[in-house]
Amino acid sequence: MIGAESLSGNGANLIRERTMASRVQEALERLYGVDRVADVADFLDRADDGQRETLVVREDPGGNVLVSLKLPALGRGAGLDAFCQVIEGVSHFVYVMERVRTGRAATRLELELQAEVDKWVVLAASMGSLDAGSSAALRARLYERVAFVHEATTELGERYRVANDAANRFVRRLERDCVGTARFVELRTRLREFFHVGQEEKLRLGRAA
Repeated sequence: MIGAESLSGNGANLIRERTMASRVQEALERLYGVDRVADVADFLDRADDGQRETLVVREDPGGNVLVSLKLPALGRGAGLDAFCQVIEGVSHFVYVMERVRTGRAATRLELELQAEVDKWVVLAASMGSLDAGSSAALRARLYERVAFVHEATTELGERYRVANDAANRFVRRLERDCVGTARFVELRTRLREFFHVGQEEKLRLGRAA
């Protein structure tokens, strides 16, 4: 069973975050064909100053999975990084909920890799029109012109770099095979396939590009 941790004090100061998170959740669930388990808006909390998005998941003694998603504020003038953190957090939430629903485990690398792809998915869908050129520009901004918080020699640093590289390669392949040729039905099929497979297959699909 899935339960929510106490999220007291959220109220109206999370209106922007709740609205965007709900829209992202709806879009991802529709794309991947997954059933709604819980509304992400009910699990939101404000991240502390300087804290990045964080999905907290734990199991209580009764077997309930307790979830809280901390997101940065989306104030006026919020930049791409803040929006990407919301997308990443909701991606983590949707992925964990689907794994709980189906009784499957998920690794941290799986979560990061799926979230990296979902950033492109959500932002590409928000464009007026998507072609190989606009996708390539977005991909470069998301995966190539980036700075990592953690050093490459650390566990977190390695995980984020592996996820970033695999997502970049996977999206580049989608551009070549689907976006550039306007084969958007196939694009949807391949994105769904990627979502539903586990870590090793995700890495294989990325590295095959």
